[in-house]
Amino acid sequence: MSTIGSVFTSKDRKALLLGSGELGKEVALELQRLGVEVIACDKYPNAPAMQVAHRSYVFNMLDGDELRRIVEFERPDHIIPEIEAIATPTLVELEKEGYNVTPTANAALLTMNREGIRRLAAEELGITTSPYRFASTREEFEQAVKEIGIPCVVKPIMSSSGHGQSVIKSPEDIDHAWKEAQEGGRAGAGRVIVEGFIDFDYEITLLTVRSISGTTFCEPVGHIQVNGDYRYSWQPQPMSEAAIASAREIAKKVTDALGGYGIFGVELFIKGDKVIFSEVSPRPHDTGMVTMISQDLSEFALHARALLGLPVPAIEFYGPSASRAVVVEGDSNCVEFENLEKVLSEPSTQIRIFGKPEVHGHRRMGVILAKAATVEEARAKAERAYNKLSVKVN
Repeated sequence: MSTIGSVFTSKDRKALLLGSGELGKEVALELQRLGVEVIACDKYPNAPAMQVAHRSYVFNMLDGDELRRIVEFERPDHIIPEIEAIATPTLVELEKEGYNVTPTANAALLTMNREGIRRLAAEELGITTSPYRFASTREEFEQAVKEIGIPCVVKPIMSSSGHGQSVIKSPEDIDHAWKEAQEGGRAGAGRVIVEGFIDFDYEITLLTVRSISGTTFCEPVGHIQVNGDYRYSWQPQPMSEAAIASAREIAKKVTDALGGYGIFGVELFIKGDKVIFSEVSPRPHDTGMVTMISQDLSEFALHARALLGLPVPAIEFYGPSASRAVVVEGDSNCVEFENLEKVLSEPSTQIRIFGKPEVHGHRRMGVILAKAATVEEARAKAERAYNKLSVKVN
């Protein structure tokens, strides 16, 4: 029997969020709706989830000693990684000592960098992926590019939102790609992956939920990325029955291998009926923000239910929906969003402003959501709303 007691009592359920961005904020809210005490952690103050959590800590989560200190002080019932840049070996140790890591410490360890999950999928599970090589030095990198061939994609083994990612289209791009990957990694300079260019029709995120009810799938999420960073997503992505079946089979195989309860964002390339595995995140996915308008249980609500050991008997899909990321460029700690009355002038349109305290360069600061009779109409409605939005960087 699953029990949740009153917050701040000896019977309450306590969750420690490692990562407090916009995705962590939504998880925090869903946990609180179920009566859970939430502590938010991140490397900078006033992160979005910190603004709604019961309390928060600011520290470098790659610091295993500090991570352990906070865990042992708070003694949470659930440790929930929401970003990749965490001292995952410490999580493995803490799990062995009896702490509950979502979905598992090993899942966080394997997916913290692209090498762990790629080797699991391709070399252990035998799942089709793009050709790839890993490189730690400039010499190894140039050899990897030679073996994979041009064009190819270069990424740090640990990064998110497209940071450090680039495409080599000619030999002249090699030097820039190496420099970009070294500067864009979440943990600083280091190892990179060189991937063969995939010829695909479209790419999807298949949100896969593992709970006490078994494995459940959301409608496939189609999306467009710019330099590896999500800009648009929609549900459902039209797919053949064969492609859907293959995508679900691959997603289940990967998530079963990772284990634990929670939602997984499984990224896949689709070419006709053929499905090629790309990556997986053992947590809510940025492209899945569309589920905040498309489903009765968003990906965040599903994550909260699953990790608490509660059932997910069914997911009600409301209909074609779309999201449009609001990416702000500039250098400021004061951003204003204007013309909101125009943005929200059409029915079935929503906006989420994340509350991130500052922007340096480019940063995703909000998302526009829309629902309509068709995916095309939903995407067009979200774009109209986006074009009405005015953002002032002071």
